[in-house]
Amino acid sequence: MYSAIALLLGWLADKLLGDPTWLPHPIVLFGKAISIGERRLNKGRHRRAKGVALAVTLIATTFAATYGIIHLLLPIPVARPLPVVGFSVIIIFFCLAGTTLAREVEMVFRAADRSLDAGRRQVGRIVGRDTSCLTDQEVRKASLETLAENLSDGVIAPLFWLGILGLPGMMTYKMINTLDSMIGYRTERYRLFGTAAAVIDDVANYLPARITALLMIFVAGRPSLLRFVWRYGSRHASPNSGWPEAALAGILNCRFGGTHTYFGETIEKPYIGEHERRLTSADMHRAIRINRRVEAVAIIVMALIAAVLNC
Repeated sequence: MYSAIALLLGWLADKLLGDPTWLPHPIVLFGKAISIGERRLNKGRHRRAKGVALAVTLIATTFAATYGIIHLLLPIPVARPLPVVGFSVIIIFFCLAGTTLAREVEMVFRAADRSLDAGRRQVGRIVGRDTSCLTDQEVRKASLETLAENLSDGVIAPLFWLGILGLPGMMTYKMINTLDSMIGYRTERYRLFGTAAAVIDDVANYLPARITALLMIFVAGRPSLLRFVWRYGSRHASPNSGWPEAALAGILNCRFGGTHTYFGETIEKPYIGEHERRLTSADMHRAIRINRRVEAVAIIVMALIAAVLNC
């Protein structure tokens, strides 16, 4: 049962604390390692091969380190499961990212209600695109797109890989996702070097993204949206991001996507949905409720599976 208990305690910690700035976070360490590797390797010849080497090395190291720590803790004779349970709670807490982004999205809408400049600054905290020229509606749309995508990347995918490969799988997924978020762009700087990171992330998120969309439709009680999601989910530039975005666009009856600027380069993204309308705080609150319900369902299902497997 300790696996189920660790999962519930880790989730509860995320719900209560989010990602406090005072607490050292392994994702920050991941980011520093990626940044150092990118600065040293993303130059000269063979950039694609260097990118493959960096991605594979960091992914393998993350899995091996997490696996090794677990097996170092197992022999500790303090009510034997307790050290592993404690470590599990910490890892699950660090790997789940549902609470913090929901708070950030709410802050974006509040800032946008005050002024356009405030909204642009606030949304710039959670998106990679250039926000300096976004309109009020593009600010709100960007935050909701990120909320939908993060439900997959920050909640369902980590839980999926926890179920498949345990704590090492969950932690390794976070490294994969961090690699993609930092170097997996199709800009001139990262087009070659970040190819491996982007492809690995696409593979890791393929099933979780589609599971996320199905769960969103389920908790919204809108099975009729299956056709809508099937139609628009594959239209995104990413093979995965479009599925949860399409689900949320269908639930809110709005349109996502469009052309944006990343690192000084214009990237065209197909539209998801047909109904272009003004997004309000009511839409934001509804989207956050959907996220929270999906997260709760996923946690309950995973905890039940863990309890059954440990019986």
